[in-house]
Amino acid sequence: MMARAETEQEHGSAAPGKRRPVLSRLSRVVMVVPHALGAVRPILAGAGEPAADSVAGLRRRNRPVLTWLLPWLIAGFLAFTLLPLNVTLAVTEFDVLPLLAFVAGIAQSAALVLILLRPRVATALQFVAVAVFAVAIPPDSGSTWPLTVSGLFTLVAHIALVAAWAGRRMALVTWSASVLLLTVVALLDPRGRTLTDGLTMMILYPILSTLALGAVLMTRGWQEVRRELADARRDVEVEQSQRAVAEERTRIARELHDVVAHSMSVIHMQATSASYRIKDLDPESKAEFARIAAGARATMREMRQLLAVLRDESADPELTPVPGLGRLPELVESAGRAGVPVELREAEAVREAVLPESVALTAYRIVQESLSNVIRHAPGARTTIGLDLDELDLVLSVENDASAQPAQPMEAPGRAGHGLPGMRERVRLVGGSLQAGPRAEGGYRVLATLPIGGQE
Repeated sequence: MMARAETEQEHGSAAPGKRRPVLSRLSRVVMVVPHALGAVRPILAGAGEPAADSVAGLRRRNRPVLTWLLPWLIAGFLAFTLLPLNVTLAVTEFDVLPLLAFVAGIAQSAALVLILLRPRVATALQFVAVAVFAVAIPPDSGSTWPLTVSGLFTLVAHIALVAAWAGRRMALVTWSASVLLLTVVALLDPRGRTLTDGLTMMILYPILSTLALGAVLMTRGWQEVRRELADARRDVEVEQSQRAVAEERTRIARELHDVVAHSMSVIHMQATSASYRIKDLDPESKAEFARIAAGARATMREMRQLLAVLRDESADPELTPVPGLGRLPELVESAGRAGVPVELREAEAVREAVLPESVALTAYRIVQESLSNVIRHAPGARTTIGLDLDELDLVLSVENDASAQPAQPMEAPGRAGHGLPGMRERVRLVGGSLQAGPRAEGGYRVLATLPIGGQE
């Protein structure tokens, strides 16, 4: 498009005049802007989408679950199931007074539900009911003293609920207290029974209660481990989501710098050098070029601030279309129009090689950034771009001579640049190495070694 515009301006049928070459060069400067904006649009189009999907997924997975409902259902089921058994068996099989059996049975069932609110009060109520049943059972009833069969299961259920709801320490204290209670009741029975009369229950209860206590504590420990693993997975997902956002911000910052900075540097150099390159330039055109140069400088300053914000929370998937080595002549031509003579030396082996897309993009961006630096810091310096293959590596060099004229700063002094860090990031991502520094004979040199035999 730019070549066609130049042809129409310089060889068209309009009448010649002094303003025609001025307008021709001015059109070149202006037409660089839509080119830069067109390159930036696809970069911004996909920004942030993976991070948004990750956040939505985390919100769906973190919805609260009503975990309090299950213990209430279990406690209520045990209470209503064991209540009639405790009362009926105590009256019919063990000759306990009906009123006493009814009151003690209600106390045992109520204690099962009360565990969820007041574990200590519930345990005290349960122990009182157990003691009442132990004393109320007649010596000649032939019962499994000091507990009835239903009373045995009720006390085991009480220990299990305490372990499930109140924690390990409370459960162990309650279990120890229940064993001690049965021992004291058997030793101090007011009806004259001895520990031998309650030997069956004194052996059976510790075994069953220990099994129930161990099962509940193991289940609870397993659930805690699962919960910790789930929390750890969520933490990892959140960290990965934040990293994806940071990497995307760095990628956007790098692309903005590589694409826009080069184009704006060309605009600035063309505008500032117009008064020296174009003969008989009228004052109006000089003022217009000065305004363009000032606008380019302001745009660069604002872009630097934007890049600094993006890089603070900092990369990767590239967007199509991806530039490669085939577009290097365009960069050379663009730098030539900015007053920098550039020579491209590309070995035949490089032209015939099939380079990974990531390596080709990295090489293109390094050349682009290097030429931008020459335009900014060494205007008019002769520059040589070298491309060659060294076994399984692409060797890229960009060397420029010392500047023949002082460079006009485009930005405030002391502000850190993003060019070299961006190049190092790109080279690191493809597993290569980068060397950059001044030459002994003057000028600057950038040397990158990019592996082409690894993964793309």
